[in-house]
Amino acid sequence: MRYQNIFLKLKKPYLLLVLSSMLFYFVFAYNLVRTDYMKLLTLYVALFFLFYKLVEHNKNKIKLLTYIAFLFRVVFILAIPNLSQDFYRFIWDGRMILEGFNPYLYTPESFIINSELPIEQAEELYAGMGMLNGSHFTNYPPLNQLCFIIADIFTGKSILGSAIVLRLIIIAADFGTLYFGKKLLEKLKLPVHHIFWYILNPFIIIELTGNLHFEGVMLFFLIWSLYLLHINKWKQAAVVFACSVSIKLIPLLFLPLFFKWFQKTAIPSSMVEKTQNKTRTSLYSGISKLIWFYSIVGFTTLLLFLPFYSSEFVNNYAQTVGLWFQNFEFNASVYYIAREIGYWFRGYNEIAIIGKILPALILLFVLYLAFFKKNKTTKQLIQSMLFAFVFYLFLSTTIHPWYISTLLILSIFTNYKFPLVWSFVIILSYLAYINIDKADKSENLYIIALEYIIVFTVFLYETLKKKSLEN
Repeated sequence: MRYQNIFLKLKKPYLLLVLSSMLFYFVFAYNLVRTDYMKLLTLYVALFFLFYKLVEHNKNKIKLLTYIAFLFRVVFILAIPNLSQDFYRFIWDGRMILEGFNPYLYTPESFIINSELPIEQAEELYAGMGMLNGSHFTNYPPLNQLCFIIADIFTGKSILGSAIVLRLIIIAADFGTLYFGKKLLEKLKLPVHHIFWYILNPFIIIELTGNLHFEGVMLFFLIWSLYLLHINKWKQAAVVFACSVSIKLIPLLFLPLFFKWFQKTAIPSSMVEKTQNKTRTSLYSGISKLIWFYSIVGFTTLLLFLPFYSSEFVNNYAQTVGLWFQNFEFNASVYYIAREIGYWFRGYNEIAIIGKILPALILLFVLYLAFFKKNKTTKQLIQSMLFAFVFYLFLSTTIHPWYISTLLILSIFTNYKFPLVWSFVIILSYLAYINIDKADKSENLYIIALEYIIVFTVFLYETLKKKSLEN
């Protein structure tokens, strides 16, 4: 009855939008093959249009939009991901731990080629994850591994059962993000409905709930941490931030940006004395808190990794992380241009060299943001995070669609809309394959170029517009 009353508040046209969206999500979840490009594109464009209309015309109906977000996710509950194979590796890792193996020390391929089956359904899981995934050591941090364990504990030998439990964890994280995201928006005096540009976005629903990517869990901890930081509970924020790092390593990129934020929080503005001694005290207090913040993050992260520690683990993990900059290529922008220049001058792919230069440039840019931007308010801090991460994406060699989710959640606390546009055009990355039977090869660079022309155009327009307004 409660749900019925809520949905009765919807005008008939918007009720039709909800029902149409549920139908399209159902087709997406249960009747779509990744290589059916026209169907994929049509469904995604339709869902994005319906999503925009729903949020735009129901801004003040927060409870209603929350229930709609839940309903759309429920559609995917029994689905096997059809746009990503990664979940097979999740299940493999979880079962390896339950069998007493350290998943960071063995590749699935090392067992299969020797006809060893260390876990139930080993051959099926290996075939599902693919040779590329199966030939490398796992790169999923310890809290992520805990999620995999939970999925396998409750479902035994069922791949679908494990997928369902993983999906429930991700859905729970999404609603945690909704909760803390709303609270942070309220504290920052920003429109609360902005959170639904993330929560109701088809890109988020499909990539996280549908395809079981754990960026959603990482972002739950990240937004929770930012909320705690905003209300000056920085010690708790450090622990929660470490949990975010222990799902995905990406938040490590943001650590330098806290430098000036802690300088401003040393003494409330109403109590600051304009004397030199007070200023020095404030500076030392801020630096002390910053060091403690970094220490708590580092200690908590290391503590979570400790059960898996060995010298071999360190080598394997570093090797796997390095692959993302020096071996793998997908849906890149600046890197593809640099690669072509390398072909012109050297006649071969320079990824081994370029892959070392780009991370250094990213680090320099993050340090520039840390030391030369204000970052003294939560809004300024989040904006610097946004620019740090978009610079990281622009210079990366590998940009999978779900990476954009971090950019999207940060953008709702700013005035920038280019991440929302990117969440729409990112579907083009799925259309970039020429050889439909080998979907991990032969990218169509014209389609990639179209994607980035749109993204860079909006990004530059918004950036230059803001600068002109400031001047």
